[in-house]
Amino acid sequence: MSDMRENSADEGLERKEMDYRCSSTDNEGEDERYIHRVGVPPKQNLYKEIKSAVKETFFPDDPLRSFKDQTKKRKFILGIQAVFPILDWGRTYNLAKFKGDVISGLTIASLCIPQDIGYAELANLSPEYGLYSSFVPPLIYALMGSSRDIAIGPVAVVSLLLGTLLQEAIDSSTNPEDYRRLAFTATFFAGITQATLGVLRLGFLIDFLSHAAIVGFMGGAAVTIALQQLKGFLGIKKFTNKTDIISVMQLIFGTIQHGWNWQTIVIAATFLGFLLFAKFIGKRNKRLFWVPAIAPLISVVLSTLLVYITRADKEGVAIVKHIKKGINPPSVKDLYLSGQYLPKGIKIGVVAGMVALTEAVAIGRTFASMKDYQIDGNKEMVAMGVMNVVGSMTSCYVATGSFSRSAVNYMAGCQTAVSNIVMSIVVLLTLTLLTPLFKYTPHAILSAIIISAVINLVDLYAVKLIWKIDKFDFVACMGAFFGVIFFSVEIGLLVAVCISFAKILLQVTRPRTAILGKIPRTTVYRNILQYPEATKVPGILIVRVDSAIYFSNSNYIKERILRWLVDEEEQTKKLYQNKIQFLIVEMSPVTDIDTSGIHALEELNGSLKKREIELILANPGPVVINKLHASEFVDLIGQDHIFLTVADAVSSCSPKIMNDV
Repeated sequence: MSDMRENSADEGLERKEMDYRCSSTDNEGEDERYIHRVGVPPKQNLYKEIKSAVKETFFPDDPLRSFKDQTKKRKFILGIQAVFPILDWGRTYNLAKFKGDVISGLTIASLCIPQDIGYAELANLSPEYGLYSSFVPPLIYALMGSSRDIAIGPVAVVSLLLGTLLQEAIDSSTNPEDYRRLAFTATFFAGITQATLGVLRLGFLIDFLSHAAIVGFMGGAAVTIALQQLKGFLGIKKFTNKTDIISVMQLIFGTIQHGWNWQTIVIAATFLGFLLFAKFIGKRNKRLFWVPAIAPLISVVLSTLLVYITRADKEGVAIVKHIKKGINPPSVKDLYLSGQYLPKGIKIGVVAGMVALTEAVAIGRTFASMKDYQIDGNKEMVAMGVMNVVGSMTSCYVATGSFSRSAVNYMAGCQTAVSNIVMSIVVLLTLTLLTPLFKYTPHAILSAIIISAVINLVDLYAVKLIWKIDKFDFVACMGAFFGVIFFSVEIGLLVAVCISFAKILLQVTRPRTAILGKIPRTTVYRNILQYPEATKVPGILIVRVDSAIYFSNSNYIKERILRWLVDEEEQTKKLYQNKIQFLIVEMSPVTDIDTSGIHALEELNGSLKKREIELILANPGPVVINKLHASEFVDLIGQDHIFLTVADAVSSCSPKIMNDV
């Protein structure tokens, strides 16, 4: 028993000792150097570890920080303000902010009204449903959303996605009533999906769709949307339900002789040119941002007057004819909450909700960073979810943040979400008073407006940048793009998700490793490929692992290190250099290790012993060193084989190499 006490006391002293001496044998009498040991952090209890892990996973932003040390009354107020941010920023609202919001609200209203009519047709719904979706959802978002700049309403990509998926379930032309009900059901479940992700703090899931995949998907969707608009642009009466480019182009070229209407083409081409010119003016002079914003409304007014005066509708120019007057009728009873269409509604809603959420959060973050304020992604999801759930009960289909309208909103000087309220009021006035004026609006102008709107979704600059930065990202981008235009929107989305996950798996299972060399006249060791001047240390191979070591990559890392060793041994034989005696693994980038990883290190150590090579570890982090101690791996290789830095490890190993020589 006394021996055991003495041993434990010795171990305690050894752990407390933070450095040990390593004498240099180059010159007798030289001062001893101190090489610091890797510190072992104190052990946490299991509850604290789990609590810390859960907090970092689901609550990295510490949302309850503002509630600390507050009275119950104050906590209640803060809780209400967290759900309804308008109660927070509304206290400091003033006339100057209201002026900016009114101007921006009127500006985006002039843009959204013609777009909404066109987007509704893209979703195979009557025009009024697009206007409904720019009335109720923006009001809900203004109460619950945290972004000051995002403009809410229907968007082209989600409208196309929804229209495509719904059309596969129910034919909108033969069964419009059931189609409309399924659209509301899908919107309901889109909202449920979004709100659930926000409440459960699962917002990080949307980050699995990479930026490159989103760029490709959006670009492909833009091309598909533009192709679909050729029906109205060319005056073709019967159009294919398929969205792939081959089917659409076959139909278009097959109807050249008898399907095109030249009056329609003249109207569409003329106003498309006008819209693109207005965009050009807005880009050249930022002060004239309002020109491209009001250009769609001007185009609608002028084209409607032109058709009415010339009675071009009698010459085959298709017109809107009728937009139902009045505000949103309730649609709670129209939801499919049972029956054969319920599973389809859930499936379509989840897909549309995720895509809408991805676009909205990206837009919100973009403008928040431009104005240097923070938005809570999870609160945004809850706001979007509630907005679409309420929308589904008031005859709306999926609404989200629109980049084009949000950009106009930002440039018009919006201050708060009140700009959305102003836009909603204008849409309300349009629904109650102005819808009869759209009777002679030609479909051609709506097609021209949508084409001009989606052109910006094809981001060639981003594609070029992706190619320069990461070729695998470029593959993901092109995969999503071609998946959309050659197959369908859902196939393109599936390709985007699959390639994004494939990249994650590839990076996890095949992490980077590097051989390190010493930078001349320093004690710094870096990748010899990045720094060609870095020199290898004779008799020592230094390898860095740039990833956590898990079951998914542990075997690869072990085999890769052994391959480095074999290559190095072959090279030393050719050059008649010192035999490799030490393998130093730089573990600074290794943030974690599991049992498979430790087992791989044990196997590596066994392989090295057979070659008479010693395994040295440099600077393992706190999590890693704790696990190495817990698994007794430290005892296996020896405490004196773990160093704080590569320089310390090399200085310790070099005298031994010199002695052997």
